[in-house]
Amino acid sequence: MQHFLLSSKARTISLKAVFTMGEDKAYRTFCQMRWAETDGEAVCPRCGCVESYDIPTRRKFKCVACHHQFSVTSGTMFASRKMSFTDLLAAIVIFVNGAKGVAALQLSRDLSCQYKTAFVLTHKLREAMAREQIGRKLDGVVEIDGAFFGGHVKPENVKADRKDRRLSENRSGKRMCVVIMRSRNGKSLPFVVRNEGDAVPFVRDHVGTLATIHADEGTGWDALHAGWDTKRVNHSVQFFDDGACTNQAESYFSRLRRMEVGTHHHIAGQYLYQYAREASWREDNRRIDNGMQAAMVLDAGLASRVSRNWKGYWQRAA
Repeated sequence: MQHFLLSSKARTISLKAVFTMGEDKAYRTFCQMRWAETDGEAVCPRCGCVESYDIPTRRKFKCVACHHQFSVTSGTMFASRKMSFTDLLAAIVIFVNGAKGVAALQLSRDLSCQYKTAFVLTHKLREAMAREQIGRKLDGVVEIDGAFFGGHVKPENVKADRKDRRLSENRSGKRMCVVIMRSRNGKSLPFVVRNEGDAVPFVRDHVGTLATIHADEGTGWDALHAGWDTKRVNHSVQFFDDGACTNQAESYFSRLRRMEVGTHHHIAGQYLYQYAREASWREDNRRIDNGMQAAMVLDAGLASRVSRNWKGYWQRAA
């Protein structure tokens, strides 16, 4: 049987289709997605009035009630855009097509834009993706595991000068732990903490009390036995023990690690949480065709407010 990702059902949109639709059709796509309830007719973001004057030469509208001028991207994550609507749609398609993520440098070359533009745009899309995870609760069988990223310490040139980098005193202090909580046949939720055990409070907030938790033998998970039916598996002995395993959590880390090694090369530090949430979104929606994925990201971006993390990012004081 053919794998879904190899079938034609997984390919419902392409860059060719985006670039041949033209700027007008791309603009109408944004309008249809932003104002789906009114069939693409403009709604004032300030007062909610559904009547407005069209200013076609500037692709703007003027509200009849409050006289506020606005565009299809006003008040959204795409506000103050300079890219064309066609390029924005193409960027979204390129972004969702990358199974292990897309580097900002590659996107800047594909769209012939500055690296800074691609970098901020991809992080805005990651922020839009994360809207799906807000307030998420996991139930049923939930697998939990953690993996460390970042904080690489380069070994000394001379062998005699090299130190044991496994010891805490020889580490950089920048290494962080990504903890994934993944419901079988359901959704996932990542967090970034210093150590695995620090994620226990997040488990209390986001995992139902009737859930069954599967975890490895890490001592940080011992506290889970007090609140949930918890099954453990010792990975130094076996990967599967009487129904207990964390294979789906490991699948998530496989994707995130490939993103780190093969695409971005360095995803630690202040951006680690954004990349972790992106990998979670990709895992949760891996069985959805790329056209629907692009629509989901565009819809989330238009439903998001202006990003306070990325608006004016390059103008900030260092």
